[in-house]
Amino acid sequence: MKPQGIFDLPRIIRALRVSLAGIKIGVTQHTAFRQELLIGVILVPFAFILGEDGLQQAVLIGILFVVLIVELINSAIETVVDRIGIEFHELSKRAKDLGSAAVFIALVSVPIVWGLVIFG
Repeated sequence: MKPQGIFDLPRIIRALRVSLAGIKIGVTQHTAFRQELLIGVILVPFAFILGEDGLQQAVLIGILFVVLIVELINSAIETVVDRIGIEFHELSKRAKDLGSAAVFIALVSVPIVWGLVIFG
């Protein structure tokens, strides 16, 4: 196998396709992702209105992206756990609970960050 260069266009295109497929799965098969995406779409215009400068706008929008990222990772964890088996196992429960906790913390961070940027 020959070494790949820094700018390997076919690899970049394949990676983009895989990423877009993952986003499509998130939108079509995961209600929580759809809900969080809708909230993000609604809030992004407010970020441009409420943020005083580019940095504040980036922070307001960035925290919304964090929620989407964490939700996709949580969905991936749940998918892998379910692939292994649907019967109850304490480690499976722990993995799903930890993923859910990560989403919860990401969601709680949104009003905190928005509040600090807008009122801080």
